[in-house]
Amino acid sequence: MKKLWGGVCVIVFALCAAIPANAGDFKGFYVGANVGGVSGNADAHTSTVFSPVGYFNSTSIPAIATSGAQTLGPSGFSGGGQAGFNLQHKAFVLGVEADFGGMNMSDKVSTTTKYPCCTANFTVTQFAGTSWLFTLRPRVGFTGGPLLVYGTGGLAVSNLEYTSVFTDTFASAFESARSEGSQTGWSAGAGAEFKTGKHLSLKGEYLRVNLGDVSVTSTNLHAPASTAWPMNVFTHGTNLTGNLYRFGFNYRF
Repeated sequence: MKKLWGGVCVIVFALCAAIPANAGDFKGFYVGANVGGVSGNADAHTSTVFSPVGYFNSTSIPAIATSGAQTLGPSGFSGGGQAGFNLQHKAFVLGVEADFGGMNMSDKVSTTTKYPCCTANFTVTQFAGTSWLFTLRPRVGFTGGPLLVYGTGGLAVSNLEYTSVFTDTFASAFESARSEGSQTGWSAGAGAEFKTGKHLSLKGEYLRVNLGDVSVTSTNLHAPASTAWPMNVFTHGTNLTGNLYRFGFNYRF
């Protein structure tokens, strides 16, 4: 029994010795890096309008809208750096953090459908993706020894690339649209940090990012290539959200 208690005491002593003396001190400036994965969702849509002097039969319009309502599942990886500052009162921590890095995720979906009016088919292909992310977020948390648990939410900015292509086999119809630019949205999530030394801490974090909606119209339908049908106006759009799961470290000065 004495040997058992002696072994337990050695283990407890070793664990206590590994915890830094300022284990609960998270205040001040810090910088760090992170890496992880991202999975997302994009609800894309393509539709057009009927015109009595246009290209489409009236029954084709709802069929195109139905086939053009597509759900994309972009996924990929993320990685970058962060910097922040914390104020601390006892166990309560209030801070702000900014991060910037890659958020590479994309997906493309094609749907081929038979026209209700005839034997020909049409195809709608849509793509959505992004490659970088910037966030600026307050953080609010509580410490328990070397562990900080926090919630966070704030601004998110990223690029959103979206393309849509319509084709058919009736008269080799072709129409396309594209939108690319910076999108402002929001991010929110939670995480935890564990101090492994006076300056260094390890972190794990989840962020939900919503980049909002984009919409674009076009009048460039041609069928065949030499004949334009601008009266059949197309409307395209998508949104994009992402779920980031990332790990990293922070160094405090």
